[in-house]
Amino acid sequence: MRPFHFPCSRSSSKLPTDLLGFALLTVLCLASSTDSCIDQEKSVLLQFLAGLSGDGGLSASWRNGTNCCTWEGITCNADMRIADILLASKALEGQISPSLGSLTGLLQLNLSHNSLSGELPLEGLVSSSSIVVLDVSFNHFSGALQELFIQSTIWPLQVLNISSNLFTGKFPTTTCKVMNNLVALNASNNSFIGQIPSSLCINSPSFGVLDLSSNQFGGSIPSDIGNCSMLRVLKGGRNNFKGPLPDELFNASSLEHLSFPNNDLNGVLDDANIIKLSKLSILDLQQNIFSGNIPKSIGQLKRLKELHLGENYLYGELPSTLGNCTNLKILDLKINYLSGDLGKINFSSLSNLMIIDLLVNNFNGTIPESIYDCTNLIALRLSWNKFHGEFSHRMDRLRSLSFLSVGWNDFTNITKALYILKSFSNLKTLLLGGNFNHETLLADETMDGFENLQYLEISGSSLHGKISLWLSKLTKLKIPMLKSDKRTNLDVSVPNMRFYGIPFIKNRQYQYIHTTINIAKNGFTGAIPPEISQLKALDMLNLSFNSFSGEIPQAICNLTKLVMLDLSNNNLTGTIPLELNKLNFLSAFNVSNNDLEGAIPTGGQFDTFDNSSFTGNPKLCGGMLSHHCNSARALPSPTSSTDQFGDKVIFGITFGLFFAYGVLLDQMVLKRLRSLQGILIYQLYEQS
Repeated sequence: MRPFHFPCSRSSSKLPTDLLGFALLTVLCLASSTDSCIDQEKSVLLQFLAGLSGDGGLSASWRNGTNCCTWEGITCNADMRIADILLASKALEGQISPSLGSLTGLLQLNLSHNSLSGELPLEGLVSSSSIVVLDVSFNHFSGALQELFIQSTIWPLQVLNISSNLFTGKFPTTTCKVMNNLVALNASNNSFIGQIPSSLCINSPSFGVLDLSSNQFGGSIPSDIGNCSMLRVLKGGRNNFKGPLPDELFNASSLEHLSFPNNDLNGVLDDANIIKLSKLSILDLQQNIFSGNIPKSIGQLKRLKELHLGENYLYGELPSTLGNCTNLKILDLKINYLSGDLGKINFSSLSNLMIIDLLVNNFNGTIPESIYDCTNLIALRLSWNKFHGEFSHRMDRLRSLSFLSVGWNDFTNITKALYILKSFSNLKTLLLGGNFNHETLLADETMDGFENLQYLEISGSSLHGKISLWLSKLTKLKIPMLKSDKRTNLDVSVPNMRFYGIPFIKNRQYQYIHTTINIAKNGFTGAIPPEISQLKALDMLNLSFNSFSGEIPQAICNLTKLVMLDLSNNNLTGTIPLELNKLNFLSAFNVSNNDLEGAIPTGGQFDTFDNSSFTGNPKLCGGMLSHHCNSARALPSPTSSTDQFGDKVIFGITFGLFFAYGVLLDQMVLKRLRSLQGILIYQLYEQS
């Protein structure tokens, strides 16, 4: 609201009756005469507006003849000079006018999260005599950043954020040398090449934040970074850095966040170096080539909240001193060669833990009882280790669990496990496959619970018995979709999704979390219960490699969202229900190696399935088969073995579609092809 102004005309018929009133009126009149932005600065703003090809509706507010201090996104100082231009997320398109740098009172320029393009006019903005904060992140600026050779002893710029654009070339080192007051630089998510500029700390003694992640920087990490006595955040993940972390780096004792994931860094983590970073809160060195033991001095990092050392070549036992990191929330050690009994770690002192990821290691023994004191756990992944024994009733304390993956160990007593877990109301993903070998799954129809379960996997266990009807009670299955940033393809919708199985998705903008039931490769008998049709949200159903008999329930036709249906390698009889051709989303279908008969349905998706979907059923005819329905002769069964065909089915269909929510790393993903306990784990992660 504009302030009220007294009339200041000299012809006013009412004059003040005393000196005080006259003085007050004089002050108010002088104030009103300057209560408008400077015309020259207004012209600069209008020039900027004219250069936009899309103004996001700014022209409705930015009108000549009005006070530009009242325009949208503009604030002025006491001298009515423009101090802030805050136009983030305004749907702006076009190029930036370099004349903005001539606004001598401008302190903050924020044009982030728009669609601005072209080259960034560093000269005039970075070299401005007034700008302190410059944020042009999340736009479409491109090209190489120009080198600035302007001789100036003082540049006020303190924060420069050019992240998430399309910049290329080497980072301008000469420009860095003259940014004397720089405190924070974020150049992440671009395509810069070359080495890290090493002069930042020398010329900017207060430099505290450097984020160069998701670029194409290479070479070694410069030892000069150790001179950054005020550096708190150093991030360089997803680049091409090689070699060890320089010893000098650990002289930057103010570091709170050290992050270099997904590079080619190597060497060992030295006890004497780690202990110097006593203020460290986040240490992220995953997806590199580090080897050796986890240093015992890690326990002296009292402020440590996140430890990410996954996907390296670390070996040996976990140091018992880890229990001293009482603020730890995330422990990510997946895909290493770590071993030993976890019972040596006092997890009771780590009550703040929310995520534990030990996927693909060589840990053995039972799950330590102290881990059940971590009542804040939302995700626990112990798959592909050598754990054994039964689930403890104390596991009931982990009621916050949303994600539990313990597949491919040697756990026993599946009935006890299910009765413990059924009351976990927050549990959405449950991966139990490869355990409970040759046990009988009790067909207890009174079992309930699992009301929020979205993914259940108990394949590869050679279980026996009839499929339990409680599976059909999982009626709250959902199919949420993950949204990803279009520029980086990093998932941004679910906290800690990196843990759940998709660190990042290359060449895709979206990834589905599939609603799946996978009980393949067991020994289940009896008929497929028609009640399974109550799972309306189900989009993947894999019952292959069991001993199911009877006919394919026509009720499956009610699962209208099915994308994949695999009933292969069972003892099913009868015909293929014609109504299945109404499943419009069905893209993978397999009923091979059963005893089905009659004509293969036509129309709909059935016109897209090839011969391999139906082979091994000599009584079937029509469709893609050479055995026509009017022929009296039946084709013989294929000569290839069931196991070979089954492998083709599993690798060609299941693995290609199945694992989008937490399962990708659990079953298939390694950064390198690696042999573990005689099991070949295939890498699909780099291909996705």
